[in-house]
Amino acid sequence: MREIAAQEITDVIEELCVEANRVLPADLERLIGERAGEETGEPARAILCDLCRNLDAAREMAIPICQDTGMAVVFAEVGQEVHIQGDFEAAVNEGVRRGYVDGLLRCSVVQDPLRRGNTGDNTPAILHTRLVPGDRLTLTVAPKGFGSENMSRLKMFTPAASPEDIVAFVGETVELAGANPCPPIVLGVGIGGDFELCAMLAKKALCRDVSLRNPDPYYAALEERMLAAANATGVGPQGFGGDTTCLAVNIEAYPTHIAGLPVAVNVGCHVTRHKTVVL
Repeated sequence: MREIAAQEITDVIEELCVEANRVLPADLERLIGERAGEETGEPARAILCDLCRNLDAAREMAIPICQDTGMAVVFAEVGQEVHIQGDFEAAVNEGVRRGYVDGLLRCSVVQDPLRRGNTGDNTPAILHTRLVPGDRLTLTVAPKGFGSENMSRLKMFTPAASPEDIVAFVGETVELAGANPCPPIVLGVGIGGDFELCAMLAKKALCRDVSLRNPDPYYAALEERMLAAANATGVGPQGFGGDTTCLAVNIEAYPTHIAGLPVAVNVGCHVTRHKTVVL
């Protein structure tokens, strides 16, 4: 049995909150630069170049890459041979509190969804915990801004729905979103499970390297079809038109009931942020 102190978890979560908000994953930053070079429209190319300069400035000045530093979403894969000394959830939230308050990140969480009232420290986090084999603890922090989150959709298809129907749903989601999620966007798509699991799968999909396709060739091909449908909308960078509306589509699939076909599309902005540490 391996012991991990709650204080160590707090320290790591604090660091992840700050770093994820300041530095975009290298694969996504590289993709934005590549698309800037491929854009055929001058306004779209100029906007993508501006986005690249913004990423450079944030890194050089040690400031957030976006003013909306998001709600902290934490994925924790806890090895079955790990014993956490202390309150795990409290340790995560303390790390978020320190990261946002001491790291001078914008605190955007309200205490109650209807009566509002800012909590003042961006807690509580959204915490997804999963037990896995081994003696390691993997922590991923994915700050999620709500300009993109608000454009996300979920639909309970019937089993009669075809892949074409699902691709059309993804394209419609992008078209309805327009400029609101600050394109170019990244799409996480969850297919299967049930109502809540397909939404979690879509969020988890946003944490996958955008250069990696689904390991199942069937779903990898479907990712490419969805990407083409999203870019065919012509929304373009920041909604001004162009070739690059969407940078990548990542699908996560799970078995489902014979009577259903849940599909969730979680929209990520051009700064789809996440950072992982393994303890």
